[in-house]
Amino acid sequence: MNDQPDTLDVISHDAIDPRRQEVLRLFPDVRTEGGKIDFDRLKLALGEMVDTGRERYGMTWPGKADCFRAIQTPSLGTLRPCPEESVNFDTTENLIIEGDNLEVLKLLQKSYLGKVKMIYIDPPYNTGNDFIYPDNFSESLQTYLEYTGQVDAEGRKFGTNTETDGRFHSKWMNMMYPRLYLARNLLREDGVIFVSIDDHEVTNARRVLEEIFGEDCFVAQFIWKKMDSPSRNAEDRAVSEYHEYVLAYARNREHAALRPQQRTDILEDYPLTAPDGRKARRRQLRKNGKSARREDRPTMWYPLTAPDGTEIWPIAPEGWDGRWGLARESWMERVEAGETEWIQREYGWVPYVLEFAPELPQAPWATLWDDLDQNRQAKAELTSIMGSEVPFQTPKPTSLIERMLSVSVAPDEIVLDFFAGSGTTAHACLATNAVDGGTRRFILVQLPEPTNRTDYPTIADITKERVRRVIKRLNDEDAGKLDLNDTAKQDRGFRVFKLAESNFTPWDADAPPDAGALAKQLELHVAHVRDGRTPSDLLYEILLKSGIPISGHIETLTLAERPVHAADGGKFLICLETPLTLDLVRAMAGRKPQRVVCLDAGFADNDQLKANAVQIFRAAGVTSFKTV
Repeated sequence: MNDQPDTLDVISHDAIDPRRQEVLRLFPDVRTEGGKIDFDRLKLALGEMVDTGRERYGMTWPGKADCFRAIQTPSLGTLRPCPEESVNFDTTENLIIEGDNLEVLKLLQKSYLGKVKMIYIDPPYNTGNDFIYPDNFSESLQTYLEYTGQVDAEGRKFGTNTETDGRFHSKWMNMMYPRLYLARNLLREDGVIFVSIDDHEVTNARRVLEEIFGEDCFVAQFIWKKMDSPSRNAEDRAVSEYHEYVLAYARNREHAALRPQQRTDILEDYPLTAPDGRKARRRQLRKNGKSARREDRPTMWYPLTAPDGTEIWPIAPEGWDGRWGLARESWMERVEAGETEWIQREYGWVPYVLEFAPELPQAPWATLWDDLDQNRQAKAELTSIMGSEVPFQTPKPTSLIERMLSVSVAPDEIVLDFFAGSGTTAHACLATNAVDGGTRRFILVQLPEPTNRTDYPTIADITKERVRRVIKRLNDEDAGKLDLNDTAKQDRGFRVFKLAESNFTPWDADAPPDAGALAKQLELHVAHVRDGRTPSDLLYEILLKSGIPISGHIETLTLAERPVHAADGGKFLICLETPLTLDLVRAMAGRKPQRVVCLDAGFADNDQLKANAVQIFRAAGVTSFKTV
């Protein structure tokens, strides 16, 4: 630390910087002044591995360059807590965030980088009029604030994408690319993303995913049977689409922790019981199928003595020389263990060995998912929960997301859905936890798209209400039951946050260079907390911008008779008190935290107290002391 505390950076995390730093770590000789990359030097370092040809395999479309500008444009927004719309706000680790998902993904970069195990999204399928997006990606926060009435509109708006637009597919990819790019950063090294899509954009979706994740990270293209009778929309067509796709990509294919299907019915194929009690079945010793001939494994051609003393060779019924499935030594070991059997058939004696059932009966997942609920059941499920129909023509069934959880998520991991819709992903997490006693946590993001209804004015309102009702239904079902899965410890709640402008007004470098504008900027620099913002608003923005998950436990301590917030197991202290006192500074230092953030206004122009605080925290081993 210097003699003055550092200033907390209230802009979002630079999503590109980690990759730039990795290049500089691998090739330190390409660093230029200011920590930038000299690409001419990088080409020399890579030598023949650089493709300098004018024609190369790749994908481009109008607006692709704007996608990268959107990714690199930081967010000056924040997420304001809404305890009144939440369930068990103080104890839950689940999140429902209302806002434009591009801005929200930027804001989550610091706190949730590499922490999400599974992402599922059901994005707009681009069927002609089904998604809204900001006209200008670089102004997405401002556009969102105008769209939601948080600031006065200046002409920017959200629009729809129609098939008559000359850039129909390009606009969809421009919407998807930056969001998928930022989402990848949030995945753990063993994480997986699932994307629902149909024939309209499945080809472009795969191309975008392969560019962001890499072709080698492709896991599967699952086919989900969504209906079992012709669609009314297909009456004038010769073909009716009965299916959609779920594209699966891994963050790192080598490390992707995919979970095979648990199949207890496999045990039915093992009707015998071995001497040691294991389930088993007979397998003929002679090799069948591929590589079953004598010349394939000559050492496996040897005679065995049958119970009547005759010599038996591995000869196929067709008369050609075959081979045994075990070496002679292995056969003898199995004989001594009592794991062999001779059976006399009409054509002679046949040797068998016992094949044991797996301890954990498993099987790979099929890519055809025709055993799950369909659109019709999904809509009925949603209607039964909400008590009336809501504006979702084709919601996804809970069983579909439950299948993805089974494939990729352990009982204690985080799931993200940034096109949350009606909240099916949260429903699936809660229901799966109720079955196996897990502690899966969810993060949902949903744009407050108007519904023109009085009961649920926005789609985000439906999202929240569905999850509330699912929680209530699960709690009601558990009432009076024997708690075998320890549901009392399950997280049945969620914290609601809403996207808004930062609580702290930043210095405007683009302000007019006149005396009046400068005076206003100086005034904002002194009193830079926006009107109407609460201490809780400030607390969660500081956590978010400091890289601390806003879903974590926050403890409020009383130090020197003043409240101080402790996060990250007490390693991070946040003090929002004004004014600060020397006793309070010493009390915080006495807790031996690693990081401390205070309001700059807390020092009330007391430079001596600020300088003393720097020295006190430094002596206590505090590695980072910042003000905001």
